[in-house]
Amino acid sequence: ADLYFDAINDKLATDAFRPRALFERFNIEALATTESPSDDLVHHRAIRDSGWGGQVITAYRPDPVIDVEHEQFGEAMTRFAALSGQDVYDWKGYLAAHRVRRAAFAELGATSTDHGHPTAATADLSPVDAEALFKVILSGAATKAEAELFRAQMLTEMARMSLDDGLVMQIHPGSFRNHNARLFASHGRDKGADIPTGTEYVRALKPLLDRFGNEPALSVIVFTLDETSYSRELAPLAGHYPILKLGPAWWFHDSPEGMRRFREQTTETAGFYNTVGFNDDTRAFLSIPARHDVARRVDCGFLARLVAEHRMAEDEACELAVDLAYNLPKRAYKLDRPSKRSAA
Repeated sequence: ADLYFDAINDKLATDAFRPRALFERFNIEALATTESPSDDLVHHRAIRDSGWGGQVITAYRPDPVIDVEHEQFGEAMTRFAALSGQDVYDWKGYLAAHRVRRAAFAELGATSTDHGHPTAATADLSPVDAEALFKVILSGAATKAEAELFRAQMLTEMARMSLDDGLVMQIHPGSFRNHNARLFASHGRDKGADIPTGTEYVRALKPLLDRFGNEPALSVIVFTLDETSYSRELAPLAGHYPILKLGPAWWFHDSPEGMRRFREQTTETAGFYNTVGFNDDTRAFLSIPARHDVARRVDCGFLARLVAEHRMAEDEACELAVDLAYNLPKRAYKLDRPSKRSAA
C-alpha cells in the first residue's frame, strides 16, 4: 500500500498529471458536474473566466431544496432564497426561484438537470393541493408519505420547467443512501453505505407521463439500480413514450457484466436508439478513460454477436458502435449544439 501511495503521489505532483493536462490527454470534450440551486457556481465562473478551452459544465441537482428529509434542507433553502432573490417560502416564489437558478445554471453551460430520489414516484397535484402540501413541508411536520409526495410533485414541476428552458431531465432513483447509521453519525453522508433498492416505474412515472409523455420537446433520461425492471418496465416504457430514454447501466452495474446484462435485457424492446449510449458517472477523474473503454468493448462485443448470428450487417454494427460511444450521448445531452460559452 505504501508503494502505491508513494507512486501515485509522485505522479500527481508532476505537471503531466495536473487536472487540465489529464483532461486534454484523455481527449475529453465535455465534463459535467452537479451542483445544488444553493451553490453559487463560483468555480464554474472561475473556469469560464480563465480562458481555458476545456468544456466543464454544471447540471442542476435540486435535491437539497426538494427533499425535506435531507439534513441540509433548512440551510439550503436559506441560500436558495439569497441566490435567487425570491421568496422561497411562498409556493409561487419557490417555483420562480427554481426558474431563476435554472437559468443561471444554463448560462454556465448546463444542458441537464439531475434528480436523485429514493423512488421514481411522480405526482400531478392541482395548484391548490400543491401549495397546501408545500405549506406542510415548510411546517416541519411533514410525514414520510408527505415528503415522498412532495418529491413526486417536484419531478413533474421540473419536467414542466424543462419544457420551457430545454434542459434534459435525468432521474436517478432507487438508492437507499447512508444505510450505515453509525458511519453516517461519525462521518456524514455519502461515505459508501448506499444500497440498491427495488424500484417500480410503470405506475410511478404515470402521472408525469400522463401530463407530458407525448411532448416532443421534452427529454427524460431514466436510470435504475434495479435490473429486474429492465425488460419488464423500462424497455417497454422507453420503447413507447417519446420523451423517455434509458440511461446506461449505472453505479453498481457500471461493470462489464452489468453493461452486458443491460444490452441483453433492453435492446429487443427498446432498441439501441431509445438509449443514450454511454456516459460515465464516475467521481474518480483518473478512471474516465478506462470506464469508456470498458463500455466500448462491451457494446462492440454485443454487436459482434449480432453480426455473427446474421442479425445485423457488419457495416451497420460499425456505424452503431460509433453512435453508442459518441453520437448518442452528445445528442441526448444536447452537446452536439454550440454552447453559449463556445459561441462567446
